[in-house]
Amino acid sequence: MEREGQDALAALVRRDEDHACPGFGRDRICVRVVAVARLPTRFGDFRVVAFWNNRDGKEHVAVVHGDVVGQAGVAVRLHSECLTGDVLGSLRCDCRDQLTEGLAAIRREPRGVLLYLRQEGRGIGLVNKIRAYALQEEGLDTVEANLALGFRDDERDYAVAAHMLYSLELRSIRLITNNPDKLRQLAQHGVAIEGRLPHVIPPNAHNRFYLETKARRSGHLIELAAPAPVEEEAAGGVGQR
Repeated sequence: MEREGQDALAALVRRDEDHACPGFGRDRICVRVVAVARLPTRFGDFRVVAFWNNRDGKEHVAVVHGDVVGQAGVAVRLHSECLTGDVLGSLRCDCRDQLTEGLAAIRREPRGVLLYLRQEGRGIGLVNKIRAYALQEEGLDTVEANLALGFRDDERDYAVAAHMLYSLELRSIRLITNNPDKLRQLAQHGVAIEGRLPHVIPPNAHNRFYLETKARRSGHLIELAAPAPVEEEAAGGVGQR
């Protein structure tokens, strides 16, 4: 079955080699699968799928576990890039924990997909995210900081993500999320959603207010428990959260 899944992904690359289309939806989005490779990780072996699209010029990828092509009820996580969290281990957000738990979650399923989307800072970019951090240090919450910079609370758009799922030929998905806007946007683009799988990460002392703001101001479906210990600080070095 695993071999069949790998062959099916490779077939998508061949399918899209000469792919040209007028695009889908109001924005005429065209997405192509351009490369597939094996990706061994500390969470297990995956396949990584690279995409081209005509919408934003960014290099989004899918991390795939199991045989997903043509399947229904596939567990799917949409993860937006966060350099400070994903790479540097920032405790101001829960992004790194969401990424690692997202990979672990799809690994626990018979099949799953994590889309890694290049939408830094809820779509405002890295420099503006640092500007927003500075405003937060002056007392603004995350929503107020984005608004002060002239942005909406959340500038992310999931149209390309929806068409990435189409390109993988998923028949229906179960979305791993706490964010109702992801469900709404994917449904608007015609993605068949069978249900939602909660993705709640325990807060730490540095990000609790950030998570409370997500729930209170942005409608995220989060019930906060007591702060989790920060293992890096306890161990006196850099490690896993």
